[in-house]
Amino acid sequence: MLTGEFVRELRTSWLPNVSDAGLNRVIELLEKGSPLLVHGRFTGVLPMGCLASHIGWHHPDVAHRTGDAGILWLTRIARLNPATSHVIRSWDCLGPRDWAFRNELTELLRDERTAREHRECLLAG
Repeated sequence: MLTGEFVRELRTSWLPNVSDAGLNRVIELLEKGSPLLVHGRFTGVLPMGCLASHIGWHHPDVAHRTGDAGILWLTRIARLNPATSHVIRSWDCLGPRDWAFRNELTELLRDERTAREHRECLLAG
């Protein structure tokens, strides 16, 4: 079960700053249960990284970085402290092992993608 703090931080600090490419990449990795999506550290052997790293690797302002893209995205783009981020702390504690957590997170991210697509259709139409 995702906590209220997790959902609030995700919606107010993460999602407004995630590129479409970053959102799609994290959804894809979560759906596949990919070993490229790690927890407990920002990066492993490239291309292994946590949620923030994969988002950072797909954000135009920090995509040129490798090992510290996730940290830079969190601190400079989302303006969060990695040590106190509810999303990072929950991901590191539960991460890929907790299927209920992963499914709820994936569903929230899919809802965001759908909302973005809907907004684009409204703007185009």
